[in-house]
Amino acid sequence: MRAVIQRVSSASCRVDGNITGEIEKGFLVFLGVGEEDNDSDLEYIVKKTLGLRIFEDENEKMNLSLSDVGGSVLAISQFTLYGDVRKGNRPAFITAAAPDIGEAYFEKYKEKLREAGLTVESGVFGADMKISLLNDGPVTILLDSKKLF
Repeated sequence: MRAVIQRVSSASCRVDGNITGEIEKGFLVFLGVGEEDNDSDLEYIVKKTLGLRIFEDENEKMNLSLSDVGGSVLAISQFTLYGDVRKGNRPAFITAAAPDIGEAYFEKYKEKLREAGLTVESGVFGADMKISLLNDGPVTILLDSKKLF
């Protein structure tokens, strides 16, 4: 499982011109599910999302988590995180999970964050989404449950 987490001042998702999710301070999370991912991969990404300390404290050090600052999450499914361009310029997505599996894990991810007390908004799985954000920092963190990076 892979995630790109951006610290944002605000973010929103539109599908067909309608807002499907919108947050103020928090994380914009792009989540991709791989064909070999399982529940332990999900737990790793959830734990990292909840524990990531990338908000500044009173000493301007990145030391505070999402819950410490009362932040929210805008979660966006993104199978293209598994795009492989090592053998050319057109991405191959053969290591991405099938849509039904990807959607199930995307829903579980959001559910687990909500169970931890976070406000979670989202895009629409498989839709053509338009994402707007005001990146704070910018701060962008890459996560991979297989620890490839």
